Amino acid sequence: MMQATARPGAVAMIVLALSACVIGLAPVLVRLADVGPAAAGFWRFALALPLLLVLTWRRAPEDGQAGPGLPGRWMVVAGLFFVADLAFWHYSIRMTSVVNATVLCNLTPVVVTLFAWVMFRERPGASFMAALALAILGACMMAFGAQGAGEPGQLAGDLLALSVALWYGGYFLAVKAARRHAGAMRVMFWATAIGAPPLLLIGALLGEALIPLTLAGWLVAAGLGLMHVVGQGGVAWALGRLPAAAVSMVVLVQPVVAAALSWWLFAEAMTVLQGAGAVLVLAAVVMAQRAPVRRLAGEGPA
Repeated sequence: MMQATARPGAVAMIVLALSACVIGLAPVLVRLADVGPAAAGFWRFALALPLLLVLTWRRAPEDGQAGPGLPGRWMVVAGLFFVADLAFWHYSIRMTSVVNATVLCNLTPVVVTLFAWVMFRERPGASFMAALALAILGACMMAFGAQGAGEPGQLAGDLLALSVALWYGGYFLAVKAARRHAGAMRVMFWATAIGAPPLLLIGALLGEALIPLTLAGWLVAAGLGLMHVVGQGGVAWALGRLPAAAVSMVVLVQPVVAAALSWWLFAEAMTVLQGAGAVLVLAAVVMAQRAPVRRLAGEGPA
């Protein structure tokens, strides 16, 4: 027997949409960083930790616990998935266009929708599946319509970005599971704390520049940390209130924000095909917000 979930609250959707726009700054900041790709991920985590620690001491209504406490198993899993997510994605940003790197990694809804159906009993309806198909079509149009698409170096970056959909999907689902028993900031704190050391180790093993050398470099690193708290923190908060599949759909506004910023800062002009794809992605997000997701009887994760 199925029970329909309540329609997502307007406040949660607004917070989610704004958070997704903030995360759209990430690929631009990574491109501007004067450290290596994995090192940029480390500084994103390391500089976010103090603020996240402060925020965990605010008593969260979800679990009533002040302070970080101890990490649960799903927080650890989220942190490990996040390491793979950032390492692969940051390298793809350096190898392909900002738009391609952001669009291809955000094909995450395919992974999230299927696994959320199994893990959390969140069954997508026909209208949601139609929105998902439209979003995937739009994302593909944005990726393959980019200037220089198919060139060897860019193709390798595109493949790295595409693999991120799996890691980002795993991160989404792990955070969703962790949010059943913990507040958003506590989940974010531990996922970030667990993820920082491996990223530093990866950067060191690959011989990356590890420390920003200029004031501009430190400002970019600080921007990554603040973006992490506001953007990913907002997404984690929304995952405690909205179906995972719906959240993964709304964050598809990230590529649109990244495309606009990369056009402005890096002269990565959008083609007509990319522009049409962006319109389809935004239309799909609107459809997804209006499409109900049903929860099957029983509690997840399975």
